[in-house]
Amino acid sequence: MSQFLISKLKEEYGCFFDRILAGFESKRVTTFRVNTVKATNEEVLSFLDERGIEYESVPWYDSAFIVRSNVDLRKLDIYDKGMIYIQSLSSMLPPIVLEPGCEKILDMTAAPGGKTTEIYNLSGGLALITAVEKNRIRADRLKYNLEKQGASATVIVGDATKLDEFFSFDKILLDAPCSGSGTLSDVNSFNDYLLDSSVKVQECLLNKALSVLKKGHIMVYSTCSILKEENEFQLDKLIKAGRIEIVEIDTDIFKDVLCLPTLIKGTVCVCPSALYEGFFIAKIRKIC
Repeated sequence: MSQFLISKLKEEYGCFFDRILAGFESKRVTTFRVNTVKATNEEVLSFLDERGIEYESVPWYDSAFIVRSNVDLRKLDIYDKGMIYIQSLSSMLPPIVLEPGCEKILDMTAAPGGKTTEIYNLSGGLALITAVEKNRIRADRLKYNLEKQGASATVIVGDATKLDEFFSFDKILLDAPCSGSGTLSDVNSFNDYLLDSSVKVQECLLNKALSVLKKGHIMVYSTCSILKEENEFQLDKLIKAGRIEIVEIDTDIFKDVLCLPTLIKGTVCVCPSALYEGFFIAKIRKIC
């Protein structure tokens, strides 16, 4: 792990550093959710039972499961047919916090489509989703997953920070590009340049999101980072400017999720572990 990141984590989390480090070193398990557009929990679990594949339910999401057997889900029919979606538990949290319904919803940085298709599932297929992705290759993957999962969304291939001002949304999910400090896929390349560049992109996306979100309406901001520069510090600037207020997340829903302390009451920062990636989530209401 880079010395820069070690110093940042020790500075920001103190006595929680060892817990974070242990989480990074844990082997993460495979998790998935049932695609309720194409299958029921019973159908998927029956398929797994017949093949002796062991699994465990997730307390806070009826359609999410942890795989306990050594099996490649991508080689199973239920995966090929789009009956399941392989997704980390942490990344399932933001759409749940968003509480999507029959509304116009923007997924600002949508590829590869896990959260987009989850929003569609959670809304019962009623959400009118606009999904934005600026990378054409990733946008093609997004379209593929939408089709495979039987989910409907309008895909815009372009930079979300340049969305036209005539757009107006009831809810927004901004799962912002970040340093990845909660996942650490490349621990040695982490540096201050990566962090600074992520912060700048996040600021642009937050400002654009607030310009196309209806006044008084909800946005969920999330990152797979546990560094406060990308999370609480970003929101604090907007709170002080009188542009947003924090809507407290009901942590009783996620009482089995190990979390780190946050500087803003009502936000959630998931601690890295064998079950979870490090992840920050905030529910925001636009004031002006």
